[in-house]
Amino acid sequence: MTIAIFVLALAALFAPALPAAGWHIPHFVDTRAWLGVPNAGDVLSNLAFLAMGVWGSERLRARKDAPVGTSWFFVGLILTCLGSGFYHLDPDMPQRLVADRLGMAVAFAGFLGIAASERISVRAGEAVLVLMMVAGLLAAWVARENLTPWVVVQFGGMALAVGLALTRSRPGALGVPLGGVIVFYVLAKLFELGDATIFEATGHIVSGHTLKHLSAALAAWPVIRALRPTGSVPSPH
Repeated sequence: MTIAIFVLALAALFAPALPAAGWHIPHFVDTRAWLGVPNAGDVLSNLAFLAMGVWGSERLRARKDAPVGTSWFFVGLILTCLGSGFYHLDPDMPQRLVADRLGMAVAFAGFLGIAASERISVRAGEAVLVLMMVAGLLAAWVARENLTPWVVVQFGGMALAVGLALTRSRPGALGVPLGGVIVFYVLAKLFELGDATIFEATGHIVSGHTLKHLSAALAAWPVIRALRPTGSVPSPH
C-alpha cells in the first residue's frame, strides 16, 4: 500500500504536464433550461449526491463500527452536489471546475480510506484517508493549470481501490462491497463518454452526462446498505 501511494506521488510530480486550458472544452449536449435553471439536467441531477450524502450520514449516526473515512465519503458527496451544480450552471467558466473537483477529492479520499480500512487495517485506512485527502485537494487546485496530478490521483487511486477490492475483508470488517462502488463508478464514466449518443438514443429525454451523475451518486448505495441497522424491530404480536 505504501509503495503504491509512493509510486502515484512520483507519477503526479514527474509525469509530463497536461495544460488544463487545452483540455477544457465544454461539450455537454443537453443545454435545456427548466424553471429558469440553465443546463437543468446536468445541474439538477446533482441533487442525487445530496440525497445519498444525507441518507448515508443519517445511517452513520447509528453505527459505531463504520470503516475509517465513511463520514468523509458522505461529506464529499454533499460537497460534490454543491460544486458540480455550481460548475454546470455555467460550464464555459473552467475556473468553476475547482469547486467540482474539491468535492470529488473529499469523497474519493473517503472511499479509499474505507477500502484500506476494510481490507488491511484501521491504521492503514487512517493513513490512506489523510494522504489521499491532501493529495486530492492539492491535485484539484493544481488542475487549474496542470491536469496531470488530478489524472494520477483519480485513475491511480481507482486502480488501488480495484486491487483492494480483489482481496478479502479483514476479520472484524463491516463488509462494504467495494466492487459494487467501483461498478457504479465505471458505469458513470461510460455514461460520461456517451453523453451525446445517449441523448440521441433516448429521443432527447436524458443525456449521458445526467446519467453519469445519477450513477456516480448510486456508488454510495453499497456503502449505505452495509450501514443498515443491525437490530430488528420487535413484532407487536
